[in-house]
This record gives sequence, C-alpha cells and structure tokens, in this order.
Amino acid sequence: MAKKAQTTYNFPHPMDNDTLIGHMGTVKNFMDAWNNRERHPIHPVWMLTGPRGIGKATLAYKLARMVYGNVGDFFIIDQSRNIDKDGKSKPDGKEISVYTVRQMIDKMQLSSMSGAWRVVLIDSLDELNKAASNAILKLLEEPPEKTLFLLVVHQLANVLPTVRSRARVEKMHPLSVSELRELCIKFMPDADISTEVLRLSNGSFGKIADMKRVGGDVIYDELIETLQDDTSTSADLMNIAKKIAPSPEMYSIILDAIAYFGLADLYPEATKSIADITAVHLEPETGIFKLLMDVKKCL
Repeated sequence: MAKKAQTTYNFPHPMDNDTLIGHMGTVKNFMDAWNNRERHPIHPVWMLTGPRGIGKATLAYKLARMVYGNVGDFFIIDQSRNIDKDGKSKPDGKEISVYTVRQMIDKMQLSSMSGAWRVVLIDSLDELNKAASNAILKLLEEPPEKTLFLLVVHQLANVLPTVRSRARVEKMHPLSVSELRELCIKFMPDADISTEVLRLSNGSFGKIADMKRVGGDVIYDELIETLQDDTSTSADLMNIAKKIAPSPEMYSIILDAIAYFGLADLYPEATKSIADITAVHLEPETGIFKLLMDVKKCL
C-alpha cells in the first residue's frame, strides 16, 4: 500500500499560542499569588521548569499577557533576539549573550513610568552564557518594583544556584497521553498519531511536533522494522542513517529504538555517542550508522 504524502504542519510560536493543556496546578499557584498580591506581595521571580516541549513557554507568555495587560512593558530574551557585541542579530541557537541581557536592562531603564506592571520573560535560562547569567543575577538581587520575571528552564541543574535561590520554582510535569491526544487533535487534526508515538514522546508535545515536522515517526517505524529483519544489511542501515542525519531532533529515535528492544546496557554509551555527534560536529551520517550497527549486533 502506498504511503500518504507527508503533511506540512505549522505550529504556533508560544507567543501566539492561546491553547494551554495541562499544568493547572502551576496556573492555580500563580493566580492565587497574583489575586492576593495586595495583601501578600507576589514573588517577583517565577521559574517554570520541566522537560522541553510540555508548554512552559506557552504558559509563560499567557501569564505575561495577563500581567502587563498591553499597558505595561514586556521584555523578552530569547534566541531570536540574541545580539553580539556590535549589536548585530546573532540567533545561532547555541547560547544567549550578555549583550542581549544588557540591551534588555537598558530598555527597562528607559521604559515608561506609568505605574503598570512590567514583565521580563526569558526563554530559556539554560541558554544564557555565564556572563549573561551573572548579569541576570545582579538584576534579580534587587528586582525593580512592579516587575515580574518569568524564567523558562529546561534543566534546573544548568541554572546557577544563586539564581535559583532568588526564584519561586514551579516544577511542571510531562503531559499525560490524553493531554497529548488533545493537542494532536487541535494542531494536527488529520494526522494519524499512534499510541506508540505518544509513548515515545515522554509527555512532550514538542517532541511529537518535531517528529511530525521531519517525518521522524515514519523513519522510526522503518528503523524498528529494519533492525528486526534478519535479512537487513549494512546498506539498509546506512540508508536510514542518511535519513536521520540531517535532523538532530530525530537523533533521539535511536535511543527510543534501544529502549524498545530492551538494550539497557547500550543506552548510556549510545547517549554519549549522540551527544558527541551533536557537540563535536562529527560526520553525523557516519556516527549514526556506526551506532545503528552496534544496536543491530546486540539483537
């Protein structure tokens, strides 16, 4: 049977996404604090932590819109606004520079004194380089009046302890299967999302979106089928490696395959190998092929 052509999906940026599924505990905690701010001053720094792709940034933007209400000022630090020392745009996807943070601080100092709330949203704190983190720390040591900081964090261990100590940490959890299905129906109504894909996502809709965007779910099925087939050859694995190599967001399907076959002993080394492919800029195709051959030998 011929496979259907891959549909192109467009997922909204968190700033433009009005759909928040789950995380009602965190929402309640914030709303209780916000609604009672006249009696008990709200904590100025909120850290939203949890795995990638579960809706942390979507929630941060939703809270930001409510707080500044299109009257106050809204400052955003993220990769798309990253600049170098000359003030030129530098969205390299690696780290956010101290120059980006300093530019935001300068804008804050020039912002209106209307008395309305101001919001600073950082997406994500993990991506700040050391100098940028220290610049934020100085700002958090004495937060400006009526200013709320919303800090998105993927890995809490990557945050300076001194920054963490000045924040209220809200730990957000992976989405449930039913919540993932609800998001899939909303953003991919025509897609056939299998229970296996939902399981592989580990509660991250972002991972499902990435998989669908690059056809990773189809390639994963092909990978499992090839590894299970006793007649498959190294050429077959190289063919799959070539499909995986151009999209780093697909590298994790190799770990998913290792977990599928219960090869727990191989998992740590495979994780390191994938990190090396990404960080050291080895030839991805060759590194992935070698890893797939290692998996095949263990079956």
